[in-house]
Amino acid sequence: MLEQRIQQQFFESADLKYQAAEVLGRPIEQAVAALVAGLTAGGRVLVAGLGASASLAQLVTAELIGCFERERPGLAALALGVDGPALSAMAVLPGASFDTVLSRQVETLGQPGDLLLLIDSDGNHPALLAAVAAAQGQDMTVIALTGRTGGALRGALGETDVLVAVPHDRRVRVLETHLLVLHCLCDAIDLQLLGEQDPA
Repeated sequence: MLEQRIQQQFFESADLKYQAAEVLGRPIEQAVAALVAGLTAGGRVLVAGLGASASLAQLVTAELIGCFERERPGLAALALGVDGPALSAMAVLPGASFDTVLSRQVETLGQPGDLLLLIDSDGNHPALLAAVAAAQGQDMTVIALTGRTGGALRGALGETDVLVAVPHDRRVRVLETHLLVLHCLCDAIDLQLLGEQDPA
């Protein structure tokens, strides 16, 4: 019984990835184009996620700054904080709340030409919406990775922003697919910057 349940997890995840391959190719391509254009023009990528998505934000930031699968110069990326020092800094601001922890960092660190990469399974948290508004106020492009509907983020995005909405409602499946999407972004960025890899 337990073994069947475990196998079902794999089957459900694999089925979602097949579905996502068909619907996400174009938005991921648009996200890559925005990232490459911004990075090659001297922009930076500010990355943020809440909860489990914060770990994905840290991971993709490390892969941009360090390397993905090939050696290359580091790319300017910064994971925005949602705990520790970030919250301590917010505590001294009059009227500050957790909902403004990301937007304050975007206002402080973001510049025109930078990009904001948001990762969240539903896209409804007020902190994310405030971060989008702050990024748009700084003339930054926003790329949002969400679940099926895109949540409130869908309506907050501008014409030049990009929504990559995983076609599923279950949070764990969305998170698994977000990891794959982030690796697709890193791979495609390397392809655009370095060209095809020579066969070994």
